[in-house]
Amino acid sequence: MRRETRRGARTDLSVAVWDADRPALPPVVLLHGTGLTAEDWSEVATDLSSDRTVHAVDLRGHGRSAWPGTYSVELMTADVLALLESTGEDVDLVGHSLGGLVACRVAARSPLVRRLVLEDVGLLRPRMPAAPVRPAGHLAFDWAVVEQVRPEVDTPAADWPEVLAGIAVPVLAVSGGPSSFVPPEWVDDLVAVVPRATSVTIDAGHEVHATRPREFVAAVRGFLDADGNDPAP
Repeated sequence: MRRETRRGARTDLSVAVWDADRPALPPVVLLHGTGLTAEDWSEVATDLSSDRTVHAVDLRGHGRSAWPGTYSVELMTADVLALLESTGEDVDLVGHSLGGLVACRVAARSPLVRRLVLEDVGLLRPRMPAAPVRPAGHLAFDWAVVEQVRPEVDTPAADWPEVLAGIAVPVLAVSGGPSSFVPPEWVDDLVAVVPRATSVTIDAGHEVHATRPREFVAAVRGFLDADGNDPAP
């Protein structure tokens, strides 16, 4: 694995790159959840890189990317769009949690996204705001990310259903099952809104890729490598 610094939307992004052993398939871009970094994908990325190059992005305010102090799902979306446009390559996009919210907006707007995998991302619903409590000690991300992005999750943007309905590419939604804090029915509701979506449940909690990486990679590979334009029903 190597690190590259690339330009997002008026900020620098650090990207971990796993070069393909035998490049034969489109590259994959991985987007992590809140408070995590590109290294969180290490096991998954190593496996996927056998036949495709893998790019895992530190979202703004996380890890080695810039911490500009201003955060939103839209700004993170703009960063990833700029990243994709800088290469012009068709990619498969995988997003976990917050990274999945960003990935939805990217996929709805970029013609460079070929297929989309959403890990434990449900149809957002308004919920009672709760003041987040900062963990003690050093953090590998800017706590302001939580303070500024959490309200967007508590009160979803009015265009959220429109964004989902506008995703034209095939989508696989991976649910973490009943042990996740994202209810499986929320994932089902998202699948019902996205035109070309299907789902799979891996009972592993919210971080499926970390808890059950082999099953996660198998599901992702089966979807990304599928023949035709649509996932199997």
